[in-house]
Parts: sequence; C-alpha cells; structure tokens
Amino acid sequence: MKIASLIIASAALSAASLALAAKDKPPADGAVVAATEPGKGVIAGVVDVTATVESVDKQSRHLTIKGPKGKVSSLAVGPDVRNFDQIQVGDRIRVRYAQALTLTLMKDGKQMRSKTETVDGGAAPAGERPSGVVGQKVEVTADVIGVNRKSGMVTLKGPEHEVDMRVRDPEQLKLIKVGDQVHAVYTEAVAMLVEPAPKKK
Repeated sequence: MKIASLIIASAALSAASLALAAKDKPPADGAVVAATEPGKGVIAGVVDVTATVESVDKQSRHLTIKGPKGKVSSLAVGPDVRNFDQIQVGDRIRVRYAQALTLTLMKDGKQMRSKTETVDGGAAPAGERPSGVVGQKVEVTADVIGVNRKSGMVTLKGPEHEVDMRVRDPEQLKLIKVGDQVHAVYTEAVAMLVEPAPKKK
C-alpha cells in the first residue's frame, strides 16, 4: 500500500491498535480492502465468525467458545449483550467485526490538534434472543512537525503523542511538508448474535 506508514502512524496517534491488525495481520477468514490516491488512504476489513459455546460463566460473563477450526478461546461478554443468562452450552455465537481507517493529508492545515471519540450501541429487548452491537469512532488531527526526505521519516504530533514513522513511497513523501496536517478517522463495530443449539434428530 502506498501510504501504509502514514496510515500506521495515524492509527498510533488515535490509539487505534486494531487498525494495525487489519493492515499487518489480515484475518484469515475476513477481507481487508486498501485504496489510495495522492494524500489519501483507506483500510477496511470485515471478519465474520461462528463459534460454539463450550462453557458459560454467568457470574463473570465469560464464555468458552470453539471456532470453526477447533480453536478454543475465552470471550468476555460486556453489558451491551443483553439477556446473557439465556446462553447455554451448545449455542452458536455469531460475531461480525468491521473496522476502517481513513486518512487525509491536509496541506498547510490550520486546524487545532485534536482527538474525539464517540461510542454507540444497542442491545436486544428483554426476553429476546441474546444479542448486541457496539461501535466506536475516533477522529484525530495531527501536525507534521518534521520531514527527512533522505531517510523517508516523517514526524507527526497529535494531541497526546508524537510519532516518528517511515513513508516508503517517494511519491507520497513528496506531498508532505512541515506545516501540513493529517486527519485520521478510525471506526470499528462489533455485532454478536446467539443462536440456540441445533435440535438433535
């Protein structure tokens, strides 16, 4: 990807570590899409997994689940998933996880360095099948405070962090200069649905 380093730096500034996972370690059962144009870039990925409930700890709201390839793992279920007490061993859990990171280079930017976070979600009505969805959006504006064209290193200063990163594509590096700004928008959403165990024939 042409401006991968710039995208990774924005993710670090916005504390969006999951965006790094989408770029550097794409999920085997999901799709990651990358697109760029001069001064802009997008990474987006979706993972859809179905697992079987092996055990339920109702006091701590933890599930032990087995994935489609037989891998067993622990899953903490937050309050966004209502009707947790209905979940039983043998039920199937469907989890859909989506994330996207969009980055824009702003020439001679005049915005204040900033970071905003928005969280939203919803849960099943009482008595319905256990389910829930939660989404998060993080927006960061950072200043370009250093550009070393020889080494390809660019320094970004956000409202909380300063990051040195390498821009590997020389054409993208040519566009960046001290005084520019980077605006990054990171979004993620997780939806979970519990389906009853299949009836034995």
